[in-house]
Amino acid sequence: MIRVNAERLWSTLEMMAQIGGTPAGGVTRLALSEEDRIARNLLRDWALEAGLSCEVDSMGNMFIRRAGKNPALAPVMTGSHVDSQPLGGNYDGIYGVMAGLELLRTLNDNDVETERDIVLVNWTNEEGARFAPAMLSSGVWSGQFTQDFAWSRADKQGITVSEALGNIGYRGETPARAFPLHACYELHIEQGPILEDDAIDIGLVRAAMGQRWFTITLDGFAAHAGTTPMHSRRDALTAFAELALKVEKIGYQHEPDGRATIGMAQITPNSRNVVPSRVVCSVEFRHPAQSVLEAMESALHTAAEHLAARGVTATVERIFDYAPIAFDAGCLARSENAVAALGYSSKPMVSGAGHDTCYISKIAPASMIFIPCVKGISHNEAECIYPEWSEKGANVLLHSVLAAAQDV
Repeated sequence: MIRVNAERLWSTLEMMAQIGGTPAGGVTRLALSEEDRIARNLLRDWALEAGLSCEVDSMGNMFIRRAGKNPALAPVMTGSHVDSQPLGGNYDGIYGVMAGLELLRTLNDNDVETERDIVLVNWTNEEGARFAPAMLSSGVWSGQFTQDFAWSRADKQGITVSEALGNIGYRGETPARAFPLHACYELHIEQGPILEDDAIDIGLVRAAMGQRWFTITLDGFAAHAGTTPMHSRRDALTAFAELALKVEKIGYQHEPDGRATIGMAQITPNSRNVVPSRVVCSVEFRHPAQSVLEAMESALHTAAEHLAARGVTATVERIFDYAPIAFDAGCLARSENAVAALGYSSKPMVSGAGHDTCYISKIAPASMIFIPCVKGISHNEAECIYPEWSEKGANVLLHSVLAAAQDV
């Protein structure tokens, strides 16, 4: 049973980590930046050196192809993204790309012919750190966004995606449009603590959580902090405190998969000696079951209505609804077989984060493979994995993709 070259894989990860590397040992490689250009060029050069072709579409997505025996058959895809968060880690996204490159090199080393082509993809702007929304280019490719919408997204300096693609020379002529796929696999670090805590080698991702985002506006009444008795107050901030605890409770009520978060809050007038008149905050729910998301939203409305007892009115506005994703059973079965043959441990998992493959799963059979990351830390310069984790994930990816690529 063939295995990847673990040292070569780790070497490519270390070289990529130097591009946009930070003093604290992380990386800042924002989408379509100069650092992104350098990393893309290095990936392309490695692909060409391995005898692979490399095409770029109108969203800058890179498609590196290893030819199979029958080009008429739909190919198997793998990959992830090269861009990072600001002051991010060295493995989020890039690990899936480098492992994909390594599996293609391994097939070359072992003179393995596949029935189907294998395509390694680098999706543009997965993170959404420079251009919102996240997963922008896989969204265009899979038909979730229009190219005009994507091209018009601008960063804080007013530079659009279209301009940035041109600036780094990665706005291809081929339209960003899906081609048929037989299967798609994405290998990624877990970005959570479960696999390390349970001492499990591989997470087999069966689903990705749906998400619902809300903006909540709480209106009370501004009053003098010294002259207004407690019983006379309509304090929007204390109402917010009650709401925040109820949101947390909603998350606990739907464990183990439920997530409930308030990440932003703005207080008005935000003065030391004024009873707050307004709080505007975010609420985010995540869960892999649509019915549970419905229940969580209903509970939020109930909690908001109860604030009337404080003399505070609450307006709940849903601003984003991302449906849960169920990954393909056939793709998962190949990974299960690979894990068993390699002698690794595994467990079924649900992804709490969004990934490009969530969009691809809407148009083709797809699934994901997770490896542990130290203490579950990600989107942070302290993000860390070990070489043996990297090797095991790449071997599972290799045999998942190889099995799919031999289907006729």
